Amino acid sequence: MTWIFGYGSLVWRPSIPFVERAPGRIHGFVRRFFQGSTDHRGVPGKPGRVVTLLDDPDASVVGVGYRIDPSSEAAVLAALDHREKGGYERRVVEMHRIDGGVVEALVYIATAANENYLGAASPDAIAAEVAESVGPSGPNPEYVFELAAALRALGEDDDHVFAIEDALVRRGVQP
Repeated sequence: MTWIFGYGSLVWRPSIPFVERAPGRIHGFVRRFFQGSTDHRGVPGKPGRVVTLLDDPDASVVGVGYRIDPSSEAAVLAALDHREKGGYERRVVEMHRIDGGVVEALVYIATAANENYLGAASPDAIAAEVAESVGPSGPNPEYVFELAAALRALGEDDDHVFAIEDALVRRGVQP
């Protein structure tokens, strides 16, 4: 059985067929809005910002795992490879299900080596970029607000995501 671990838009908008959904946690990573998006939440020349994972041995990330039916695995992976084509690569991680147990899962991570990687910036600077970005998948602020709401629903306290959400609200951007 193949599991996919989502920590960004897959948390709130999976858009893939799955047979089971399970909240989970992966260890050794931290979630950051360091990846540029020129094909979903921005456009070439004016990228939006979306999350990726950075290695951090002392951190963990809560998200959602999706178990894929083996008969649709090839099609689902092809769709995800296309969806995450803007600089993401697959890795295998251990997902600790919130309800107990550990499963192996695929996760898509954008590294600093890809051409769309924007890197670190303050929450205010990231919010300024996000506030002005829109792409084929919609306005970039929607991504931030939806992710923040989904993380709250999972009981996750993500200081980075919530700081950017707060900076957007202070700029007058509403969910």
